[in-house]
Amino acid sequence: MGFGTVRAYMAGLGLSLLVIGAAFSARAAEFTAEQKTAIEAIIKDYLVQNPEVLRDAMVELDRRQKEKEQQAQAGITGDPSSKLYTSVNQAVIGNPQGTATLVEFFDYNCGYCKRALSDLANLMKADPSLKVILKDYPILTPGSIEAAQVASALRRQFQGDKFWQYHQALLGTHGPVGKEQALDVARSMGADMDKLEKDMKDPAIQAGIDETMSVASALNLNGTPSYVVGQDVVVGAVGYAELKAKLDNAHKCGKATC
Repeated sequence: MGFGTVRAYMAGLGLSLLVIGAAFSARAAEFTAEQKTAIEAIIKDYLVQNPEVLRDAMVELDRRQKEKEQQAQAGITGDPSSKLYTSVNQAVIGNPQGTATLVEFFDYNCGYCKRALSDLANLMKADPSLKVILKDYPILTPGSIEAAQVASALRRQFQGDKFWQYHQALLGTHGPVGKEQALDVARSMGADMDKLEKDMKDPAIQAGIDETMSVASALNLNGTPSYVVGQDVVVGAVGYAELKAKLDNAHKCGKATC
């Protein structure tokens, strides 16, 4: 039996003891005082003599939790009909019929998103077959929510390259971004402001943002920017090179790693 196998066995045994201990506590009333004492002594003696199994058990528990999360993510990212890809509450830029898709979850007040904006622009320039989906994920400030509401309503007027221009202008704004900044950029680009103000009050706008928040939660996203590319979830501004490599593979085999 190899060392790795022994460690796996010990971790499994540690988990088993923890499970037994939990079950014992839940059913303690079924045992006599003598039986309780004997069981408690066995568990305590083993853990005192082998404290490392607690560490190994926690490592194994963490591994199983991550594996479960990855399976849940794959159920979403691997389903072309999921809201991740098909929602009406998102902007589609680049090539709508592209053979590879990159989804970005962003916040208009995210400094890392601002710095990563050039990566996205360069990816689209280098890859005419790239479809990009932009999802408002306003998690940083109240102003982020306001900006997302304005941008979401504006998509009823601006689509494709026109919205991409708006997105770049607003994300490139210096300082905090909120309703005022988002409206100013829309006004400067010739938006119908009366229609925009009316559309912002439509409950469907907030419902769309809530939908994105739900998808992000299901993917276990905890920051911006976060991407989905080639069915992989990528958290953080990882840079042009890493995203390009994954997209190249997505073109070849439909996955981030071929």
